[in-house]
Amino acid sequence: MDAVRVALLREVLDGTQWLPAARRFAGALRSSVVPQGGGLLLVGTEVYEPWHLAAHLVDEAAWSGLPELNPTLVRHRVAPGEPAHLSVGLGRIEAAGRGETLLVVAPQRPGAGLLERVHDARRAGATVLSLDGGDREIRGLAHEALSVPAGGEVDLDTVQHLVSAAAGENSVPAPRGRRRLRDRLSHLADQLTAPPPGRW
Repeated sequence: MDAVRVALLREVLDGTQWLPAARRFAGALRSSVVPQGGGLLLVGTEVYEPWHLAAHLVDEAAWSGLPELNPTLVRHRVAPGEPAHLSVGLGRIEAAGRGETLLVVAPQRPGAGLLERVHDARRAGATVLSLDGGDREIRGLAHEALSVPAGGEVDLDTVQHLVSAAAGENSVPAPRGRRRLRDRLSHLADQLTAPPPGRW
């Protein structure tokens, strides 16, 4: 999602809980990794790998000048011959400790093996953050959590876009006047469906 679409999305969600919640969570992420010089581990569940969030964080790291936001994507299954940056398995979480941040993206309840590894990483001193679907156990392990229940006004993918964009921000935008959600959705639909501007 490009910067224009993120801006439009923010306009639609202005006045809801999601913008301040995403900024708060992104602030926790940023304050966890920047002073440590990096050490961000990103892991999903057995059935969900957060590829898009990893890519957006890499982009935000480059655009904001904060290389500390570059994540290491930790994978449940690594196929033979994968490139090095896609070959980091769950053993990396077992080695996590003080000064590192573990961001868990879990739309559904993680398996017991992942929960145990996250628990061990936290005990070893790693900071645990969770973007989840509301599972109590993963929230209980996290120092900071943002839950996005299924069937709500936004989905977890949308919130990941908001969080990654907010993590790279240098300042918090000034609040705008409040408009009804229906007006904001109508405005967004108009902008997304408008033909490209003509040439003079």
